[in-house]
Amino acid sequence: MTAADPKNPMSMAGRRILVTGANQGIGRAVADLAIALGARVAAVDRDIAGLTATDQLIPIACDVSKAGDVEAAVATAVEALGGIDGLVNNAGISRPAMADRMPLEAWQAVIDVNLTGSFLMLQAVGTHMVAAAKEGIVAERAIVNIASDAGRRGTVGQINYGAAKAGTIGLTMSAAREWARFGIRVNAISFGIVETPMTETIRQDRFRDTYLQQIPLGRFAAPDEVVKPVLFLLSDAASYVTGQTLSVNGGYVISA
Repeated sequence: MTAADPKNPMSMAGRRILVTGANQGIGRAVADLAIALGARVAAVDRDIAGLTATDQLIPIACDVSKAGDVEAAVATAVEALGGIDGLVNNAGISRPAMADRMPLEAWQAVIDVNLTGSFLMLQAVGTHMVAAAKEGIVAERAIVNIASDAGRRGTVGQINYGAAKAGTIGLTMSAAREWARFGIRVNAISFGIVETPMTETIRQDRFRDTYLQQIPLGRFAAPDEVVKPVLFLLSDAASYVTGQTLSVNGGYVISA
């Protein structure tokens, strides 16, 4: 593995990163920036039709809610990349409905992808990382789980999504405590409202001003700006950061 660059602690040179939900939005922006910083990326998504394989990008089809798919995807990534140093657990879906009218199917679908999917991928990649650490292979190893302000302050019409993202934060803290002794850092990013297809409804004229009034910076975030903190948590610049949830939300949630 390439040693950390003291002149550029954000360098991803020589790093091997697996990103889920990598075909659009935040996941695609994470993959693109990681590659620009020197990484090779396994881009995991249910639909990989929009991803073109290159020396730096390896598309892998996978439904993260299915344990067999996850195990196969991680095995493919390890073989293609020679190992995995970083994971970005980004895959997610939304199935909005008010709590009293939410079908069980909508609840379960979001929990299966956003929470169970994150656990399955974290478990599979983490098992590989622990084994590598036990073998004495030296590397900067980090996992970043994509959470949301919905899991910290609640959200109207998405009780399933809020519960899944709150669970993601708990998942992060527990894994960080378990795997710190192997040099594996586990953190979460809590996003506010990012301009992606998933937030299209709440950014429409009907809701736009209501949400903007709650954001001190007065605007929604662009994917390419919110992924920089993700790469920070993956990089050597965050070598002493673990078990944390970093808010990247324009001030939508402010806490001590």
